[in-house]
Amino acid sequence: MNPDWENLFAARKGNQKAFDLIYEKYSGRLLSMAVLIIGSLDLAKDVVQETFIRLLNAKVKDSDGNLKSYISTITYRLALKEKYRRGKLRDIDNFEFSDNSLSPLNNQIEREDQINIFNAITSLPEDQKNILILRFYGGLSYEEIAAVEKLPLGTVKSRIFYAVKAVRDKLKAMGVLE
Repeated sequence: MNPDWENLFAARKGNQKAFDLIYEKYSGRLLSMAVLIIGSLDLAKDVVQETFIRLLNAKVKDSDGNLKSYISTITYRLALKEKYRRGKLRDIDNFEFSDNSLSPLNNQIEREDQINIFNAITSLPEDQKNILILRFYGGLSYEEIAAVEKLPLGTVKSRIFYAVKAVRDKLKAMGVLE
């Protein structure tokens, strides 16, 4: 069995260290994914918290798969639900992108780059944006995205291709890329 699943089952039995391992491994990526979908850091934090609550309480039928895909799908669906429930909000400027291993100047440059990338992604059409978020922030494979979105595999590949191209073009237009 996959160590992530073992940690999940141990966490369900009260093992705090096992839960902390899962949380530290996935929470950052899930938060980024939720912020991109919802547009609000505070609401995204709520979605991530709800994701872990649901993860601990979910009745898992098949633990042969990838926990990353499983937990990303929970976050994705909760974030979409929250987005449509609350409407479109944007609070990305308050999102913390800093990396403690970098200098303050490099942290600021990294933060600005991440904000530009987030803005470019959020400006995409919904169908491209959601698939791009699932792929790069959720870490889902093309096949997993096709299953989550109930789309043909070729459609998923095409949308990712055109979404990446559109983000690249937007970043070039902003002077972020050459």
